[in-house]
Amino acid sequence: MPSLTSSSLSIAIMLLAGAMVAVQGPINATLGRAIGSPVNAALVSFLVGTVLLALVALVQRVGADTAALRALPWWAWVGGVCGTIFVTGAAYAVPRIGVASMLTIGIASQLLMAVLLDHLGALNVPQRSVSLTRLMGVALVMLGTIIVRRA
Repeated sequence: MPSLTSSSLSIAIMLLAGAMVAVQGPINATLGRAIGSPVNAALVSFLVGTVLLALVALVQRVGADTAALRALPWWAWVGGVCGTIFVTGAAYAVPRIGVASMLTIGIASQLLMAVLLDHLGALNVPQRSVSLTRLMGVALVMLGTIIVRRA
């Protein structure tokens, strides 16, 4: 079997992860309807995910470097807040606007933020200036969002 390059493996992982985001929206929306709240649906989703991650960490014997944890900037601790906003927002939005609209709007906003973060080199990402080509890509995604919403 041919070996996967780091780039190929990253692409394969993100193809799977992206598909799971599409599946997660309707799952959490169903959960939210059953338990009466998109916030409670997100809570259950994160609890299940936390248990799974704890089990994987135990199996892999992953430990934490406490000195490295203490040295982290404040913003390194708020990734879960970002996930909470997305998961709760998706659980709320899917029954109201559908999975495709939720995802295309979400992807358009992710891409806009990503280009800004790259341009600024913010949050320890390598700086990549905004270019006409990148702006055209963002415009195409936004056009796709409008087309999906109107279909």
